[in-house]
Amino acid sequence: MSGERRLLFGMYMDPLRMEEAIERCRTAIRTRQRMLVGVLNAAKIVNLRRNAMLRNSLIECDMIVADGQAVVWASKLLGRPLPERIAGIDLFVRLLALADAERRSVALLGARPEVLTAMETAIRARYPNLTISYSHHGYFQPEESEGIASDIRECGADMLFLGMVSPKKEVFLATYGPSLGVPVLHGVGGSFDVLAGLTRRAPPLWQKLGMEWAYRVLQEPRRLWWRYLSTNSSFLRLLAREMVNPTRPFEHEDEQVVVKFERRATMSGERRA
Repeated sequence: MSGERRLLFGMYMDPLRMEEAIERCRTAIRTRQRMLVGVLNAAKIVNLRRNAMLRNSLIECDMIVADGQAVVWASKLLGRPLPERIAGIDLFVRLLALADAERRSVALLGARPEVLTAMETAIRARYPNLTISYSHHGYFQPEESEGIASDIRECGADMLFLGMVSPKKEVFLATYGPSLGVPVLHGVGGSFDVLAGLTRRAPPLWQKLGMEWAYRVLQEPRRLWWRYLSTNSSFLRLLAREMVNPTRPFEHEDEQVVVKFERRATMSGERRA
């Protein structure tokens, strides 16, 4: 292993390389022990300060890796270096390859129905030896969650991938994660769209330079430019503050706080719909 966990921006992160992260997941599957995977990028570091459900969900993770290159660079500036970036989508693809090599089963939850169907087709073509034991789109109502969780529990999957936005993903995992019986649980955000061929990833050079966010902005400038400008600016301010006064470890908040946040998130989602 690469050493003890690093305290960065109030969260304990695992200083792992990709192969070490995969090995941890492989061990979890073989022992049927839970491995709840968390990924941190600049946006999440900013948002977790005002989002109780996101913060609590990350504290609950069994492994947290750096999804953003900015987090890796910041860790080195702060003297608590992380060895490399482990992007959520790259970990997703590597875990699919592991499932294919060891003939494991996966469950998929998220995205629009047509995106999910396209991704399933792509996965079956690329990884013919894995089994998709369950899949469901991400546009379900809160009252459907219990039934979905029950179906996932019954399917006996080795891995569950959630292609849903925050905080819906965090709400689902916080509520049902411990009872699903799935060893590896990984929230992969918009990765379903990429694997379905609907969204392009930044070229490798852009990824290496930590400019994947800029590539996304170029694809959807009207929707994303202000979000990334404000998030990146906030992250730089947090980094400057962290260099002078490191954040103390966050603690899991009272369950009543989480329930209140969940209600607000649900109501907000209904208003947007």
